[in-house]
Amino acid sequence: MGLAVLTMKASVIEMFLVLLVTGIHSNKEMTTKMKRPKLTVPQINCDIKARKIINPEFVVKCPAGCQDPRYHVYGTDVYASYSSVCAAAVHSGVLDNSGGKVLVRKVAGQSGYKGSYSNGVQSLSLPRWRESFIVSEGKPQKGVTYPSALTYSSAKSPAAKAGETTKAYQKPSVPGPTTQPVTLMQVPGTTPMEGNHTTLPKPSPSAGSATSSSRPQPLGHRSRELAGETDLWKPGSVLLDAGFVPEEELSTHPLDPESQGDPNCKVDLSFLIDGSASIGKRRFRIQKQFLADIAQALDIGPAGPLMGVVQYGDNPATQFNLKTHMNSRDLKAAIERIPQRGGLSNVGRAISFVTKSFFSKAGGNRASAPNVAVVMVDGWPTDKVEEASRLARESGINIFFITIEGAVENEKQYVMEPNFASKAACRTNSFYSLSVPSWFSLHKTVQPLVKRVCDSDQLACSKTCLNSADVGFVIDGSSSVGTGNFRTVLQFVANLSKEFEISDTDTRIGAVQYTYEQRLEFGFDTYSTKPDILNAIRRVGYWSGGTSTGAAIRYALEQLFKKSKPNKRKLMILITDGRSYDDIRIPAMAAHNKGVITYAIGVAWAAQDELEVLATHPAKDHAFFVDEFDNLYTLAPKVIQNICTEFNSRPRH
Repeated sequence: MGLAVLTMKASVIEMFLVLLVTGIHSNKEMTTKMKRPKLTVPQINCDIKARKIINPEFVVKCPAGCQDPRYHVYGTDVYASYSSVCAAAVHSGVLDNSGGKVLVRKVAGQSGYKGSYSNGVQSLSLPRWRESFIVSEGKPQKGVTYPSALTYSSAKSPAAKAGETTKAYQKPSVPGPTTQPVTLMQVPGTTPMEGNHTTLPKPSPSAGSATSSSRPQPLGHRSRELAGETDLWKPGSVLLDAGFVPEEELSTHPLDPESQGDPNCKVDLSFLIDGSASIGKRRFRIQKQFLADIAQALDIGPAGPLMGVVQYGDNPATQFNLKTHMNSRDLKAAIERIPQRGGLSNVGRAISFVTKSFFSKAGGNRASAPNVAVVMVDGWPTDKVEEASRLARESGINIFFITIEGAVENEKQYVMEPNFASKAACRTNSFYSLSVPSWFSLHKTVQPLVKRVCDSDQLACSKTCLNSADVGFVIDGSSSVGTGNFRTVLQFVANLSKEFEISDTDTRIGAVQYTYEQRLEFGFDTYSTKPDILNAIRRVGYWSGGTSTGAAIRYALEQLFKKSKPNKRKLMILITDGRSYDDIRIPAMAAHNKGVITYAIGVAWAAQDELEVLATHPAKDHAFFVDEFDNLYTLAPKVIQNICTEFNSRPRH
């Protein structure tokens, strides 16, 4: 019986222990579940500034689209609380433009905030602000409870539109420098009101995949997928904004004065961007970010550079012209909205389009600014560019050519036009042609390209046959010409002059009349506008006398061309109706040795053999003859054409 009792007691004890262990385990599970409540993350809008939220530390969810420039950010890494929370998160790299969760911590105010350009957001500089905040990934930290509803400094919270529950906070009536009951956390390594910045770890964005077009591609035209690429590109640093001190209750409108642009970079700039199907969506976004960085670095404005964009695929189309956006902010926003066209890479067709249609007065082209076209191509063009580019150069357009991920050795068989970049660019040297090995290194080209397009002294193709010469007319006023025919000669001179672009910095016109003697009618620096030149020609009086053409050439070299500018082409257009009474060979050779290009125009009794001696070699391109004064007008187009042909035939190096 004693053994039975002991056995029963053991069973009871064992059952009690089982129940005890089971209860402890159940309690532990309940405790664990109680310790892990589901976190409700409040949603806010892009325009919510950190200073409006009372909570010292919180997690919020930002919507998409906060990269928009109307949401202002002040500082870098450490942001003034006057900044948009979500825009600051995009600037820091914690979020991208698609939105997401972000952890925000309030920290002490700084004595200065430095603006910068990062991840598509331009932050502004600020001398000082009483409160700051930092952002990091929206992952809750262990042991920290974050509010599921935010406390705002005003009962009328804009965040209510996002559907969250808010708590109103009433400001105390006691005056003081700080009216918000916030315990500020100090950033490690900084002291309050110091300008040091704490750099937060930035998450690596995932490599998005490109979607390829279903459009059939031409033979050898690459259609590429990007899912395997991990060499992610980030925008390079560009110019800093000087910033300003905002008032407490200012609106969200921009507070800085509108820039008039950089006067040291006054160019009219067209970007021809590749919208072909082969480029893919991701590369197209990189291309747009590159344009935005260029726009920011250039400081767009009416007194500085202006920029328009043409996108090409099968056919080109103007996205916006030179006068559509007159500051960098608006231009960047417009670039972001450009959709991809798709199709082939018809670069030659795009260059022709720009030459004929883009640089027009109606499109904002300014006569005082050089025309620059920057062509961007992924791989290689699907049409020919040489002839279109030649016409562009002859129109005074400086073409820069950027090839990204050009053809490798086994792809060169598919390239329609070998050496297309050197054939398209303004000059064959490396100043106008850039080769970029990868789309992900394109951002490194921003500053070199900006420096080049702004260097107006190096923009060689701004000089054309019609805007880069000193043209000296040497006019026979001998008795054989007669008063009526002399007026016909002056009309011919006026017709030629009308074809040139005349100004102090463009083509300049001068005139000498001769008989036995010589007279300077007006020099290159006498008149600087076309109306003044034409009026001066009309006022030239007929002199009458003999014909000393050799002496007239020597006089023109001394009194006219000696004052020509070093960077000007020297053109002498000599018009005579008879044989010279003096030697012409030595003066003609002297003109040639001084770099003067001579066009000899003979009328009526002019000697053909003398015209060939006077004219620059080859004589067939520089000597002309008509048998009557009334037929002089027929020569004007031929003379201008030969002047331009001679100019455009020079080597491009």
